[in-house]
Amino acid sequence: MPDTLRDLVAEELSLPVDARVTAMSNAIAKGHGTASRAVLFYGSCLRQKQLVGLMLDFYLIVSDYGEAYHKGWLATANRLIPPNVFYFEHGGLVAKYAVLSEADFERECGPDARNTSIIARFAQPSRLVWNAGKPARERVIDAVSRCAPTLLGRARPLAASGASVGDLWKRAFQLTFAAELRAERRDRSASIVDAEPQRYRRFGTVALAGLPTDSVNGAVRWWRRMQRKGKLLSVLRLAKASATFAGGADYIAWKINRHAGTKIELKPWQRRHPLLAGITLLPRLLKSGAIR
Repeated sequence: MPDTLRDLVAEELSLPVDARVTAMSNAIAKGHGTASRAVLFYGSCLRQKQLVGLMLDFYLIVSDYGEAYHKGWLATANRLIPPNVFYFEHGGLVAKYAVLSEADFERECGPDARNTSIIARFAQPSRLVWNAGKPARERVIDAVSRCAPTLLGRARPLAASGASVGDLWKRAFQLTFAAELRAERRDRSASIVDAEPQRYRRFGTVALAGLPTDSVNGAVRWWRRMQRKGKLLSVLRLAKASATFAGGADYIAWKINRHAGTKIELKPWQRRHPLLAGITLLPRLLKSGAIR
């Protein structure tokens, strides 16, 4: 049985997926040529085992932004406000995939991350569905192995005294949701952990073993910094997605309605101008609590 966190991560990343997911990951990687290093599959479709009628979630890891794109402005946008996010169709399924360089992915999995987005996503289950070879695969495993210790280590000082491993995970996800503009139900953090309690207990126990305890003041400062950066980056990414994501305004409305239970219906002009749509919707969404 795996006895280190890296072993657990490697085991989980290698678990099989639906053949249609593999085919889509191959197509995504092919679209960016030799710059493609790895493709990770994650999110609700992985948890629910449901593909038809939903949007699959992928991360494409590339060696260099300049090599990944034919258009220089896309490389510049990815470098300044990572990641770029694209709409993708293949084999009758639809997906969105985000692009990060190996260097940016490694940074965002650890304590020097600019925000908690990657840490939170890849502390949860994911699959390495395509890779360019052993060096690329090992580099992804190393990076993902940093997520759980970083997340739990920063959350532990702010959890209730004597909290169980499962409760610590829940507290950690609560903190990550608060650090982004997230359209999530208030019980979302609990439902993530409760869906796979044994998995989170196993990963958490190994991740916390021998991990130094951060001070309360240090943890508070880190989470405040993540909150300031995370909300700003969320707004900037939504604005950038209007230029890279087909049907971006409809997707954003669908995502908010699905997670927050709202009934937002876009007007024709909002579909034509997704950036303006996002700006006009933001005050209403904040007031309603659809995003926080």
